[in-house]
Amino acid sequence: MAERISVLFVCLGNICRSTMAEGVFQSMAKKEPYKDLVAEIDSCGTGGYHIGEGPDDRTISTLEAHGITDYVHAARKVNASDFDKFDYIFAMDRANLSDLQRIQQRKSNSKAKVMLFGEYSGTGKAEVISDPYYGGQQGFEKAYEQATRFSTNFLKNVFPDVQPQL
Repeated sequence: MAERISVLFVCLGNICRSTMAEGVFQSMAKKEPYKDLVAEIDSCGTGGYHIGEGPDDRTISTLEAHGITDYVHAARKVNASDFDKFDYIFAMDRANLSDLQRIQQRKSNSKAKVMLFGEYSGTGKAEVISDPYYGGQQGFEKAYEQATRFSTNFLKNVFPDVQPQL
């Protein structure tokens, strides 16, 4: 059996993109064949603007429109201990990635692999998940589509011998 992994999703405020990615990934990871392969999933922000708040209503409505109705989260800020706790830390954009890399440099021997979530775009080119906060619903739909695609590709990459059930 494959070794269990832990994943952290990170954006700026932890109410739109990272929560969307966490909700999508959680939904996939709690089903066969992945349910025993993912030990922990969380999300956070590089900024502390929304600590303790729930996800943006548009994130929740987008998740619910796609059948994910049980997602609950309270925003938090990334912590240095996250780099020891999680195997993968996924940034939603390059500014988040830069912030995370700066924090990781101060942590010697951290276990986390820090990278852009969009490295798993499947297009051969890294993609960012643009912040939909100031845009319309279409930005949230695009974030959902990307989170779904990236999550699917990541799980296939990390667990190549596991066959998803159709």
